Amino acid sequence: MSDLKTTPLRDLHVELGGKMVPFAGYEMPVQFPLGVMKEHLHTRTRAGLFDVSHMGQVIVFHNDGYRSAALAMESLVPVNLVVLGENRQRYGFFTNEQGGIEDDLMIANRGDHMFVVVNAACKEADVALMRDGLEGCSVDEIDDRALLALQGPSAESVLSGLVPDVAAMKFMDVGMFSSDFGELWISRSGYTGEDGYEISVENEQAVALARALLAHDDVEPIGLGARDSLRLEGGLCLYGNDIDSKTSPVEAALTWAIQKARRKGGEREGGFPGADRILDELENGAARTRVGLRPEGRAPMRDGTALYAEAEGGGSVGHVTSGAYGPTIEAPMSMGYVTSDLAAVGTQLFGEVRGKRQPVTVAAMPFTPANFKR
Repeated sequence: MSDLKTTPLRDLHVELGGKMVPFAGYEMPVQFPLGVMKEHLHTRTRAGLFDVSHMGQVIVFHNDGYRSAALAMESLVPVNLVVLGENRQRYGFFTNEQGGIEDDLMIANRGDHMFVVVNAACKEADVALMRDGLEGCSVDEIDDRALLALQGPSAESVLSGLVPDVAAMKFMDVGMFSSDFGELWISRSGYTGEDGYEISVENEQAVALARALLAHDDVEPIGLGARDSLRLEGGLCLYGNDIDSKTSPVEAALTWAIQKARRKGGEREGGFPGADRILDELENGAARTRVGLRPEGRAPMRDGTALYAEAEGGGSVGHVTSGAYGPTIEAPMSMGYVTSDLAAVGTQLFGEVRGKRQPVTVAAMPFTPANFKR
């Protein structure tokens, strides 16, 4: 793995017994000695610490202030950023001219500039896209800061022991905080369905902060394996699996992230790549839809499993994009796409596993309720 990039926490992961694997060009821990199942359940009941330093952190600045930066960014995303309040964050996605999703991201209003967090595998392309497409803006990728995620019901009590003011934050709030570990850029967010925080910290302080958090009895280090099962239980998409450059936000059931101002009749209707397709699908529906799926039995239906309307005969009506066993729900769970006429919750389908069609039911997501602090 000598050709892989590493995060500032790499040696700490090894010290803690992390099993290191390649992921998005980085050497990352897939699990720790606790094991994926227990890591998952620990995050749901207490708190888990994740290294997400492989993700891209970007500052977008316009000389005329946040509003001008937001208007520029709205040319790349179908999201209403102009009204985003200071110290607030919003989920969005870059779209292409065909109406597909190039990446999903978090966008924050930090007063005189915008702070953006993008996926690791897409960050080079995302930074190039922003530098080419954001007129009048400077786009600076931050490479001297690590990114940690502290997730779970104990996250507030743990982090507020080090940074007291974070206790007052609500879901999707952001802020900059002084601490014994330098200035921390903190958002009350994450990708597990649990309450928690993402914490940007200077590289040289990252290990000390991680050790301080792990010193709390409620905190365990968590790897990529449990991160994946947690986000799937939370009904959250993984870019490259559940959404990609050919998938529209409407197909992906992400229409909640496209505010009224950017839709037909809105004050800033369209103006983003792929608007013709996306606005049409918002009005008239898409041919297929992302759904939750609950297989019968104990075996998960994993990525690539073909879905059928009947136990025998007929062509495929969709496929699974993510699947795993859900430790919290104590049952297998999947996510995938089906033709929209078969997307209603409760619809009986069949997934082909090892040449045999097994029953699977369309289910509501998230599979386990979200615990965000509203």
